Amino acid sequence: MEIIYLLIPLALVLVAVVIWVFFWAVKSDQFDDMEGPAHQILMDDDEPTPVKPDQNDKPE
Repeated sequence: MEIIYLLIPLALVLVAVVIWVFFWAVKSDQFDDMEGPAHQILMDDDEPTPVKPDQNDKPE
């Protein structure tokens, strides 16, 4: 029963630290945009360079 006197304050301190870390992360924009850069890589619209025919391949 005496361990309760240690565990309850320890749990409250742990909860306070977790809440502080969460608000720090939100304030420093850690959760700004998680999906945007990943979608930009997948939806890359680079146009392929057109293949120019060689001058030696002209029909005679």
